[in-house]
Amino acid sequence: MDPLKFIDPNLTEPDLLVLKNLLSDIEPVSLEGKDSSSTLRIRKKGERKGAAQNDANRDSDEDTIQKLKALNNPEDPKFDPTVFVSWDMKDLTKYPFLVKWILQPYVKLATKIVRVETDVVMLTHILLYLTTSLPSAILLFQQFHWLHGIAHWIMQTYYVGTYTLMMHQHIHMGGILKKSFWWFDGLFPYITNPLMGHTWNSYYYHHVKHHHVEANGPEDLSSTIRYQRDEIVDFLCYVGRFFFLIWLDLPLYFFRKGKTGFALRAAAWEVGNYIILFVLWNYMSWKATLCVFVLPLMQLRVGLMVGNWGQHAFVDEVDPNSDFRSSVTLIDVPSNRFCYNDGYHTSHHLNPLRHWREHPVSLIQQKDRYAAEHALIFRNIDYIMITVRLLRKDYKYLARCLVPIGDQVQMTLDERAEMLRRKTRRFDESDIQSKFN
Repeated sequence: MDPLKFIDPNLTEPDLLVLKNLLSDIEPVSLEGKDSSSTLRIRKKGERKGAAQNDANRDSDEDTIQKLKALNNPEDPKFDPTVFVSWDMKDLTKYPFLVKWILQPYVKLATKIVRVETDVVMLTHILLYLTTSLPSAILLFQQFHWLHGIAHWIMQTYYVGTYTLMMHQHIHMGGILKKSFWWFDGLFPYITNPLMGHTWNSYYYHHVKHHHVEANGPEDLSSTIRYQRDEIVDFLCYVGRFFFLIWLDLPLYFFRKGKTGFALRAAAWEVGNYIILFVLWNYMSWKATLCVFVLPLMQLRVGLMVGNWGQHAFVDEVDPNSDFRSSVTLIDVPSNRFCYNDGYHTSHHLNPLRHWREHPVSLIQQKDRYAAEHALIFRNIDYIMITVRLLRKDYKYLARCLVPIGDQVQMTLDERAEMLRRKTRRFDESDIQSKFN
């Protein structure tokens, strides 16, 4: 598969609209139907679009924006709530009995429970976890079998990406269900979080109260700027520090900032989790504790840093403080279909309270700003594979995944690869002093 030409048929409809719009600035392209393909033609240097083409592009932008807004608007006939991650509602119309007698009544009920009517999928997944993960975990503590234990861990591995990004929405928005269900909205994470490898409330304190405050800057404990982002030794040091020391680093960070309450609560929740795991391991069942809690915890800690490395690997050497220039946007299936548009990471940093379904329309509305700020947009690759390709120093492949905007359109593939290479360079302390202060 050539990432420069391939258009994934499993992209969400908003992603297809966004990609079609971006590619139309580069070449005439057709994305009609799911089996279409595209060959990217890069304009020669000095070639410019005429006024008529610019007018057409503005019309195309407005048309794309209106289509994206319609999908999110419950009052619009084209409104399309997300019910499942694997299928869109239009894909299920071939089963009219299922749609009429099961899905439509379920969606009607679910939209009265979820806070935002597009988010039926979140209720779907809460029900999924409570009817699979929880009973399986209880059974393992009652009657352990290694085959069941490994199967449970594999199931949680499959669930954890989607779950984590659902909780990402939860911690930013203060919940995902209507206010009348506040008790359940607040309670279920204390049941499901440990099953997925999250220690209680640590994600909230680290991500919302720390990472989005520091924004990959010098005091961000998950910052990538002091590391050479294409070196395996730097990567292992980065992951290792988070894996072994975040329980201590995060409370100390809050103490340094004078946020004693945050420090004490973050430490209490983290250490409290470890104490409970110690008790379960020694006095209940070490085998069940390993499969149900410890393996998911270890796996998630590594996964979060592998993903964050990919999200913030490319940091602009001129203006690293810019949210446009210190994170990336991905148009891909794993990030956006299965993980609530997590690929729109630049949009998220620009406005952490922006609802996940609003990211695609926000990108098109600010497309000129993205181009002017030299933002990076990729397709056919997720954050984990960005990390893998970087550690292999495969900048040619990454350049082929880039959707060029603005000045990037004029670059050759080699020039794009070299541009990406420059943005993975380690910042020394003098760079940090001059760029961030």
